Amino acid sequence: MSKELLEQRIRDRVARVGVIGLGYVGLPLIKAFIEAGFKTIGFDVDQTKVDRLLAGRSYIEHIPSEWIAECVARGSFVPTADMRRLPEADAVLICVPTPLNDSRDPDLQFIVATAESIASTLRRGQLVVLESTTYPGTTRDVVLPILARSGLRVGEDYFLAFSPEREDPGNPKFSARNIPKVVGGMDPVSGRLASLLYEAAVVRVVPVSNCEVAEACKILENTYRSVNIAMVNELKMLFDRLGIDIWEVIEAAKTKPFGFQPFYPGPGLGGHCIPIDPFYLSWLARKHGLTTRFIELAGEINTAMPEYVIRRLIDALNEEGKPLRGSKVCVLGVAYKKDVDDPRESPSFVLMELLLAGGAVLSYSDPHVPQLPAMRRHRLPAMKSQALTPEFLASLDCALIATDHTAFDYEAIVRYAPLVIDTRNATRNIVAGRARICKA
Repeated sequence: MSKELLEQRIRDRVARVGVIGLGYVGLPLIKAFIEAGFKTIGFDVDQTKVDRLLAGRSYIEHIPSEWIAECVARGSFVPTADMRRLPEADAVLICVPTPLNDSRDPDLQFIVATAESIASTLRRGQLVVLESTTYPGTTRDVVLPILARSGLRVGEDYFLAFSPEREDPGNPKFSARNIPKVVGGMDPVSGRLASLLYEAAVVRVVPVSNCEVAEACKILENTYRSVNIAMVNELKMLFDRLGIDIWEVIEAAKTKPFGFQPFYPGPGLGGHCIPIDPFYLSWLARKHGLTTRFIELAGEINTAMPEYVIRRLIDALNEEGKPLRGSKVCVLGVAYKKDVDDPRESPSFVLMELLLAGGAVLSYSDPHVPQLPAMRRHRLPAMKSQALTPEFLASLDCALIATDHTAFDYEAIVRYAPLVIDTRNATRNIVAGRARICKA
């Protein structure tokens, strides 16, 4: 297929869009392209996920099962684990995880494996776009050499670009369709074709000069948040010592109509991007003989927050004459952010490990995560979410609010739990029983 034919198929919306990785990024992206009138094929190595989708069942809270079932039934969405079907797609969008290894260096095994699968079946006229967040240079230095094994020439026989995902799970204002899409091509033709594809499905495309700029853009966005969150986390620890409420300080500061954007403290960073992406940048800096002291310090502060929270919890228990060992502690919320079912990199798992190591009798409650999922980097016993009945809350020694889900009845939590550790300012409007609340 020529670039002219691919361009025409995109314009006519008859190009088939393939998405590799059907998680919190890939599945919403599929939805955006289907809503724009494209037929899609979704690839995932997890056969369990594929089987659930084929049965019309969603495993992501904000993607309705009814919608999945309807799209599968009419053929606009074909889930599969068979990578041999990659040639069926005119555009292949890569949305696979990019974690850190044990030494906190980039782990590109999923990108490499995916690129190898694509290279083995790559055909003329295909567009390949990497969306996985990674360090500048990955598309050119890692993906391109693998695809070159096919013998096809980039920019002539096939086309390659990078367009970072900008998903914000649980945000009712922004979905894949109405978030601007940054697009950088390996060459001008690749960039133009990738931009044309996304223009059909999203509100706005922001073309940039090359893949490296697009890769660096996403790293900048998440490092900006990491550094600012680290600042307020550090101020929280200082202001706690001074007897000043950091939350009240932020509320006052954000009344300034210019020059200030509010960021909020918490028990640590969660989600796939913010806890990980700055380390990609600091690794790249070391590779080029530089140090990113500001970024690394922010990472250290944010990583240390769970330990600070547990110290506050231990101090609060001590004031009640109770040791941590043997105390019944329930962690409220294991999703990484409010009102989502996404547990990736949630600080709650670190909090739970620290509590277990200290001898606490541990439980958790999360209306969005009914069963504790297995996590790559954490070893926790199998547990199910506990209902926060008055009897259960009263049986605890401490309730630790780690995620401020709207579904939690904070008035009841404060009324019945003997001690509440609040890391999210979720109990700010509770009047009765405030003596039981310790902010951390």
